[in-house]
Amino acid sequence: MHSVLIKALVSSSPDYDRLFEALSWPSESWPETERLEALAAFIEGLGAVWGDAPSFPASKRRHIQDRIESILLTRCLPLLHRMSAESGGEARCRESSAAVCRLVGACVPLCDAAVAGRVARSVLPSLQPPEDESPSPGRLGAEVASEVVAALVPSLSADAQLTRTLLASALSCVKTLPDALVSKVTVRLLLPLLNASDAARVSGVAASVVGDLCAWHCADRSPVATERALLCLTALSDHLLGPDARAERDPRLSPRFWRIVQDGLMHRDNVSRKRALYLLKRCVALSEEEGLDSPPPPPSGEDEALFTWSPSKSRLLREFWEDYALVMETLEENQVHVVRPVLNRIDTLIQTAVEDRQTAGQGLLHPSWLLCVYQRMFHSENKSLMREGVCHLLELRVLHQPAFALAFSQFIVGPFMDVLSETSLFHRSVGQSVADCPELAAKLQVFMGVFFSSLPSEQRGCVLLQLIQQLGSKHWCAVPLLFIAQALSKLPPAPLLGTEGLAALREVLRCTMITHQILLRGAAQRFLLNSALCLTDVSAVTLEDVFGFLMHFNADESLCRRSRLWDQLCAWLSDNEGRFKHRVVGGVSTDAAAKTETVRAYVQHEICTYLQVPASKGQAERLPDSREADKLARAILLCVHMESSRVGSEIGNTVESLLSPLLDTLRRVSTNVYLPLRKSDKSLQLVLRLLQCIGEERDDLTAAVEKVVLGVADSVQEFIFRQLCGELRELFDVERAEMYLSVVRRLVVLYHSAPQHRHELQHSDIPKLVKYSLKVLQEPQDPPVANQVVRAVAMASLATVCGLMEHDVTDVPSGTFSLLKALNAYFYSSLPSSSQTQSFAGNFNERLMKPQTVGCCGDVEVQNALLQDWGRIAASFMRDQWVCLSFLLRAVGVPEAPETPRAALSCSVEALALLPSDLVLPVFTFMETALPQLPLDEEELCVEAVTRSWELVQGLSTNARDFWPALKGFVSMAFHHKLLEMTHTEAVKLKATLKQIALELMELSQSKSGVFGVLVQHCCHTWLPTDPPPDPDAVFLSVFSYVSVVTEACVYGPVLRRDQRLILDVQAHVEQLGEQSADNVGFASNSRDDQLPRTCVLGFLSRLDSSNPQHQQLMEELVLALLKKDNDISKSKVRYYSNSLQHRVKNRVWQTLLLLLPKLREDFVATVLNRVFEAGFCSNQASVKYLIEWMMILALVYYPQHMDSFWSCFNTDQEKTKTSICTFLSVLVHFSVIMPNLKDKAAQLHKALDITLQWCFNHNFSVRLYALLALKKVWSLAEAQAEEEAVDLKGMSSVVKACLNQAEAMQSSGNANKNWIRIQEHFFFGDFHPVRDYSVETIFYTFPSLSELTDDEWIPPWKFEKLSSFSVSPCVPLRNPCPDLSRLQPGDWIQQDKTDQDKEERWAEVQKKITPWRLGIQEQEPELQLVPPQRAARLGKLQGALLVVASLIDKPTNLGGLCRTCEIFGASALVLDSLRHVEDKHFQSLSVSSELWLPLLEVKPVELAAFLQLKKTEGYCIVGVEQTANSQSLEHYQFPERTLLLLGNEREGIPANLLQTLDVCVEIPQQGVIRSLNVHVSAALLIWEYTRQRLASKRA
Repeated sequence: MHSVLIKALVSSSPDYDRLFEALSWPSESWPETERLEALAAFIEGLGAVWGDAPSFPASKRRHIQDRIESILLTRCLPLLHRMSAESGGEARCRESSAAVCRLVGACVPLCDAAVAGRVARSVLPSLQPPEDESPSPGRLGAEVASEVVAALVPSLSADAQLTRTLLASALSCVKTLPDALVSKVTVRLLLPLLNASDAARVSGVAASVVGDLCAWHCADRSPVATERALLCLTALSDHLLGPDARAERDPRLSPRFWRIVQDGLMHRDNVSRKRALYLLKRCVALSEEEGLDSPPPPPSGEDEALFTWSPSKSRLLREFWEDYALVMETLEENQVHVVRPVLNRIDTLIQTAVEDRQTAGQGLLHPSWLLCVYQRMFHSENKSLMREGVCHLLELRVLHQPAFALAFSQFIVGPFMDVLSETSLFHRSVGQSVADCPELAAKLQVFMGVFFSSLPSEQRGCVLLQLIQQLGSKHWCAVPLLFIAQALSKLPPAPLLGTEGLAALREVLRCTMITHQILLRGAAQRFLLNSALCLTDVSAVTLEDVFGFLMHFNADESLCRRSRLWDQLCAWLSDNEGRFKHRVVGGVSTDAAAKTETVRAYVQHEICTYLQVPASKGQAERLPDSREADKLARAILLCVHMESSRVGSEIGNTVESLLSPLLDTLRRVSTNVYLPLRKSDKSLQLVLRLLQCIGEERDDLTAAVEKVVLGVADSVQEFIFRQLCGELRELFDVERAEMYLSVVRRLVVLYHSAPQHRHELQHSDIPKLVKYSLKVLQEPQDPPVANQVVRAVAMASLATVCGLMEHDVTDVPSGTFSLLKALNAYFYSSLPSSSQTQSFAGNFNERLMKPQTVGCCGDVEVQNALLQDWGRIAASFMRDQWVCLSFLLRAVGVPEAPETPRAALSCSVEALALLPSDLVLPVFTFMETALPQLPLDEEELCVEAVTRSWELVQGLSTNARDFWPALKGFVSMAFHHKLLEMTHTEAVKLKATLKQIALELMELSQSKSGVFGVLVQHCCHTWLPTDPPPDPDAVFLSVFSYVSVVTEACVYGPVLRRDQRLILDVQAHVEQLGEQSADNVGFASNSRDDQLPRTCVLGFLSRLDSSNPQHQQLMEELVLALLKKDNDISKSKVRYYSNSLQHRVKNRVWQTLLLLLPKLREDFVATVLNRVFEAGFCSNQASVKYLIEWMMILALVYYPQHMDSFWSCFNTDQEKTKTSICTFLSVLVHFSVIMPNLKDKAAQLHKALDITLQWCFNHNFSVRLYALLALKKVWSLAEAQAEEEAVDLKGMSSVVKACLNQAEAMQSSGNANKNWIRIQEHFFFGDFHPVRDYSVETIFYTFPSLSELTDDEWIPPWKFEKLSSFSVSPCVPLRNPCPDLSRLQPGDWIQQDKTDQDKEERWAEVQKKITPWRLGIQEQEPELQLVPPQRAARLGKLQGALLVVASLIDKPTNLGGLCRTCEIFGASALVLDSLRHVEDKHFQSLSVSSELWLPLLEVKPVELAAFLQLKKTEGYCIVGVEQTANSQSLEHYQFPERTLLLLGNEREGIPANLLQTLDVCVEIPQQGVIRSLNVHVSAALLIWEYTRQRLASKRA
């Protein structure tokens, strides 16, 4: 209509000046969009008649041309500059700029030829990247500039130079513009440039684009470069890969192009992957269509060809690439069940590639394409799919071939190692048990061996070094590193690693393992050392390299003496002695005298070098670094071990000769005043490290070392005590004193075998040291450093003496004891009277002054650095005070003064605030003795002490090294037996505080394994100690205040997260390895097992004596508490599913009740039996059901007088019982166990038969099945009883037999027969005997495993055997004497207790739809004659500006529903690929005649690109529903009024060649696993959001 109007107006020869004036606008104003569109339409109309000479003579034409150029230069360009500078109003700018650009496009063809170039050159700077970040006032926005140039391109095709300049600018924009603008520039510049070029120049332009993009990607292979290069190549694909494409612009000939495609296939962005796959498929299709031979091989030095084609193998190559595309497309799904069926196609791809290489040499199929598949799987969001990819690669047989192994080597070292760092890959597989090696870890061991064996021999060392360097390049989690180290240790022995290899392994040990769990860290160290022993090339490393490497293995965790690893290391050194690389010392090789260096010679040389120190400078020196002594001590012990294994070697002589330089120094240490202090210190450090490394276990080496040390002990002892008694006065001397005192502790331990040395120490040196130290402390403090250091050394010395006496390492002579009393008096001096403050007592919590270093000798910088750490020295000083106080409190006591205990405890509370958290353990030890003396008189203070202590322990929960000792100290203090013994009326507030702390301990244990076990272990040992106290009943009575703790312990066991479960599984695996792993780890389990609280409390319950009234009372209270817990769970509304926490707690409840049943009194059982029966009516999981049934059976066996109560359960209302009656029928299956104890057996048999017969005809299948089984068992028992006692069954025989025969016949086929067989073969009804199989093993291990309870709940018998407190009695045996049950497998029969609660009335909430055709047809007829917009207007509906394009959708059901949605929300039109869809019955069934009210347009998919470009020029914003890296979330996106919604295909989404036409991608936020919504649902969400925003704006 508009075009007709314009044509009529122009042809009527109007006054053009007036029209131009009317349609133009003032230069400073912002014209409305309609004015711009009208002017553009008018000028386009002029262009249509421009060639009509009579209508437009030359003068008039020139005049109009001037007016048009004026509009272009004075109106359009300034307006575009204002739009670019406008902030906000994005929708307004977009619509106006589109109209202006259309106007420019209309003006340029009518202007002079030079005008287009002039405008283009003025716009070009806006397409160049700015030199600085500040906006330039004369620049257009990049988006506006690209639109202007796109309008000019058709008029610039003749200017080759300008075309090249525009092309360079466009490519520059692609590399520099923000992501949101790149696609717009590509579509609006590159495509028009190619379209406007003639055939001769198109090849040059296309080749230039491809070359520039490939060169850019080659220089910068970043994800951004890959993403943008793919965008451009996809947009230009019709020109590059079209039917008329020429060889000079064919990207298939460029290896760099294929690198872009491969990087795209592995890209993190799914749109880039889609584009890369699109290009690949087009290249394959074009190659097959052309049938050209593969391009020639590239010259040497260039990239090898990644894609080749051969017409002779066209079918093979087509099938290969079809499979390849299918695999890559399927991998876009996140659901494993969708992906797994196509994984076998990967095997097909690999086999094809292998066969091709074997037959064609170089091959047509490059292995790198296979790596793209694995890399895509490794990048999957789904961990299961990632694991599938890893397992598939681990089983890849093609890696047995050297060529493929070498081709995959860098992939294995890089991406494969990266994906192995994912901890979740190492979870146990289905069917594996606790402590089994994870399936993936076992496959990894095999893979590593095969892979390195397949590599060419000259490449193995290089690849292995790269792999180890990759391990050290980042922080690895404990589990992956452990299993990779284990796989490396399984490699075949070969000389592959040199000095660089040991350095790389050292980096792994140093950097990546410091935060790992101790057990896993020790195991990984062990595997890495094994790897080093097997793979080191000894001719390439020196002994210095080896022993330097060994320094990084912790003796407490992996490499300690007497371990298997130690023996392996010694054997390795012996086997390779003389073959190590010679050292170069002072420029001279050690083999200068044609001798090979032995380990002994190396050690002797190192000892001499170690003891060589420079002359003293006369000033204080810092203590030497102890790491050198560590290395040398380990080397000495290894050397002695090697020497002792040789025939004729005497270990004592070896030690003495080897250590002779050291012993000579130590003999002179106390007499030679000229001996440098540094040399003395290094000697003592080495002796200390030797004594620490030999350990406490006695053997020949230990005896030999101790003998030589005792030979110099007098000199060492004299020197140390002389130093401690006044010669240590510098800041450096604080750490020196710590080393000296450590040597003293080791010497005291040695003196057990040397009484003469011990006598001298006890009667001379220690009293002298105590006396001197006490004197120092009694002197007033002075700020100088010497005074403060002497005080710190004195307190440390006293703490050491008290610690030795505390642990009975040395006796306390009477003289020393009197000195200790004086020390006690010093601490308690100046006690407060009742009138003074009671916050201070004597010399408690004495603080050191910060020393003044003026006039100090020594290195000033080092002194200042040490002074900065003075706070730690002061804290250690206070800690040492409390070490002394805690010992003196037990050994001497406190002075007899009424306020002394309170003042001392108050000071200990103060110390908790003063000391660092890791130094408070001595304070806890002091409180453990002091606290029980005060709760009745000073309850508030006791509460404060306990509360503050608990807060401090909680603060340490993230520090494993300090947390566990502090927790044990706190529990021993807060839950001291004297505090537990208090009655319920004593210290009520303190007892309430302790109960609250116990609850908080349980809560903390949910996140930190082992916490609750510390409390339970302590309490159980306190209530029932192994060595009974004088008054055991008084101690035991305290348990009644903590029945809740006992109850919680019985059911304790958190449901662990998968990551926590994995760590525990791997720890169990490492412990099971034993000798093969870190067998010397001292921290193996550390009592952190989550089952420990249960096993401890069950051990405690096993020791309860049923004849003891207090024990019996506890058991009864515990049974009631457990039954209440079970009832609460049954009544709760929390979902109760298999292996949930509720299921596990119920299972633990009934396990404990079964354990206690034999010890309960008969009258108490009578009171709770009905509650047991009530529990049987609840809906229970299978494992709980079996335990309840077992409980009922045993109760009736022990107390048969309660059979009547059991029979009454069958009289319950059947509607209430539902299928839970099966529980009681199961009991009747075992009636043969109950009957021997019954009095009136015949009557009870009749009762059983009557009941079972009734339930055999129930409507529920499960009930009938259980009843038939019970009837079968009871009837066989009745027949046997009738034969023995001639019991008259009163005619029941024929009835029961007929019933059984009929039932058997009904079960003869189909699922009924299968279920009948299964239930009879089930363990509970077959091999299980309730009395014979009663044992701890059956209750806690066999039953859980057979009832398919998760293996977290299985408690093996050995865990109870490890407990010294577990008591085995005849009534509760530990192990099951009959092994039948243990040989069974879990049954597959599980009762389904289905209820009717989930049923709903069918028509409760039915939506009443109104369909148009149900209205009067006569009323609709007039409306149907109108076009859709008119119909809508007649109904009062407003047409929106939303245009929905569904040309890519091909399913009629989706289109029908979409049509209905568009009509309801007032879309302007729906675009289909064919209007024939409206005639489809499936379309009509969902559209419900909405197509009658909605404008429908037809646009074929091949026409879609041009249609979208047209709509862009009309000002529409093209919105696509696609998940990309730059997608905007639907909840935040604001729709412009003119929006075109482009919908993708149901399977493939939006094609890659259309993605660049989108202005924005919108994604719908998702929470689930499924990757995408149905296309109609997605469209409906976006259409509603568009409508909601429009409604909201209108209301505003």
